[in-house]
Amino acid sequence: MGFEQLAELRDRLRAEKEPLKTESTKPRKRAPSEQAKPREKDPVVEAIWRLQKHFPLAFPVNPAPKVPLKEGILKDAEQHLERLGISSEQLKLGLASWCRGSRYWASMTENAPRLDLNGQAVGVVTAAQAVRAKQQARQQRGKARRAQSKPQERTHASDTAAENTAG
Repeated sequence: MGFEQLAELRDRLRAEKEPLKTESTKPRKRAPSEQAKPREKDPVVEAIWRLQKHFPLAFPVNPAPKVPLKEGILKDAEQHLERLGISSEQLKLGLASWCRGSRYWASMTENAPRLDLNGQAVGVVTAAQAVRAKQQARQQRGKARRAQSKPQERTHASDTAAENTAG
């Protein structure tokens, strides 16, 4: 094969390749991924999100510290169910979850102001309430430590049993 023939072949291949390039440069339609499909949201997360959206001073977004809430805040929040767009049960679950975390217990210090939905101080945390919050936090940390150590203990126990049967 001579140089002229090779050059001709090269030109022909380039010409054939050009239409393929224009077709491949068009954006391809992808099948929707599993993540893109709407999935059911956790009702507790939905309730907390709506409380944060409508009452940002009482329900600050992380990393801002949580604040002690007014005693009886559930009754106040129930008056806004229609505005929040959640059920009474969702509201109860959301508030329970919000007040159960270590960030909330850390905010419960003696004489800290308790806030209503609008962020206005309407009371203070008593000494007994502050002590109870510390106890709750300590219990939660203990549960977390025990949960982390259980898998290690099981593995150690199964290794010991395997050694005893092998020996």
